[in-house]
Amino acid sequence: MDRPLAGNCIDYAAVGPIALATGMYCLPVLSEETSAVTNIKNIYCVGRNYTDHARELGNSPEGEPIVFSKPTSSLAQSGVVRLPRLLENIQFETELVIKVDKTCSGVSESFASQAFQQIAVGLDLTARSLQKELSAKGLPWLLAKGFDNACYVAPFVTKPAHMDDVCFSMHINGDLAQRGRVTDMLFSIPRILSFISRYITLYPGDIVFTGTPSGVGELSSGDQLELCLEGLCVDSVSVV
Repeated sequence: MDRPLAGNCIDYAAVGPIALATGMYCLPVLSEETSAVTNIKNIYCVGRNYTDHARELGNSPEGEPIVFSKPTSSLAQSGVVRLPRLLENIQFETELVIKVDKTCSGVSESFASQAFQQIAVGLDLTARSLQKELSAKGLPWLLAKGFDNACYVAPFVTKPAHMDDVCFSMHINGDLAQRGRVTDMLFSIPRILSFISRYITLYPGDIVFTGTPSGVGELSSGDQLELCLEGLCVDSVSVV
């Protein structure tokens, strides 16, 4: 059996299952098979891949992707994100995540477009005050991006035939916080993978966070998050 995901970025709570079931919206079909967040080898992330997000933090878009990484120890598990005690101003960045399934070393964008078959919604958490402090000193962001629970990924699903149509969103306590579309990315997913592969070989099991749209903000203990792909909630996360 296949599971439908909405082809447009709709508000599922407002539309409801009846409208979806009666064909009021055109739905592409994704495989029901999902992949848990296991056996992840490396975590790569792209910064400033949406113009509005770059501007909301006082930055300008770059001519090439900004790439950084997170340690696998930063992965949160089982629907819970634990805020670090020693850091403050932990901000969410909701992103589309892809899982590499072909080795990529100096590959073309054409090859890169076929180098992944699964996508997910993820959270790239950032200790924003610390990040600004590190950036002002010209230091790496690792401590501000790689702390425990700084990374969360919903279950992976098979990518649709037309990736340009994909959208994702995140709700906090029932309110829409962020919404992004692949078509709004400054650098396409194939270009991101091709670019990274010039310098770093990507292997099956690596995942890539592709950047966040505008609307980032601070998390608080007790927040309830819903991660949505194509208008449907695919995971719920409790912040503690």
